[in-house]
Amino acid sequence: MNKTDLNALKFNQLTVVGVTAVAVVASQPWLAGLLGAAMLIGAVSPTRSPMRAAYRAVGPRLGLNPDIVEESPEAHLFAQGVGGVFLLASALSGLAGLGVLSAVLGLTVIALALLNLTARICVGCLMYFQWRMLKYRVGMRN
Repeated sequence: MNKTDLNALKFNQLTVVGVTAVAVVASQPWLAGLLGAAMLIGAVSPTRSPMRAAYRAVGPRLGLNPDIVEESPEAHLFAQGVGGVFLLASALSGLAGLGVLSAVLGLTVIALALLNLTARICVGCLMYFQWRMLKYRVGMRN
């Protein structure tokens, strides 16, 4: 089984909430797009993740020392990918002049990141597990 750093997840969630809030409030869709792209890079290639690099540089200064647990990161990476897609959709909506849709998508990401941060309920992880269960039931085992 792989390992997961719970404090890295917290750092990512705090970053997502903060940067997305600035993007929504300041109507700066490019910022949501930049964060969404960084999240997708990390979801596809965790070792090349800009978020991981930021955590390693800033996390210890914030008192976030690694909190490693025996847990596969797959569900969290899936959730990060879903959040990245939502932020890219938010950015594209904003750039296309659909400010309300852009804000709704951004606020959805903020709400889900806060839910995970405060209540440890990861909706993207739940989606991942449901997807895996569906694959199992229809016989698409890995």
